[in-house]
Amino acid sequence: MDLATLTERANAAVSEGGDFKKKVKFDFGDDGKLFIDGANGTADNSDGEADATVKVDWEDFQKLAAGQMDPTMAFMQGKLKVLGDMSVAMQLQSLMKKLS
Repeated sequence: MDLATLTERANAAVSEGGDFKKKVKFDFGDDGKLFIDGANGTADNSDGEADATVKVDWEDFQKLAAGQMDPTMAFMQGKLKVLGDMSVAMQLQSLMKKLS
């Protein structure tokens, strides 16, 4: 999966509504960004102001999305960093299932 495909899936997942009403940004470093605005039901590749920013390597994100890597272990090992509201990151689990 590439970033464009991920962005399309994220946009479809949040546009159909759901419980996630916050703004979160995934920062993949040189591979780009994914900005999800749950309140407005949109996802794009902008660098907007977010309630939480999740910094993760693109390859590690793909493992997380596929269920091949545990998010808690990734956080503990420093492979995943959360800046901002940690509770927003905790709410991502149901959204991540829609992205895989």
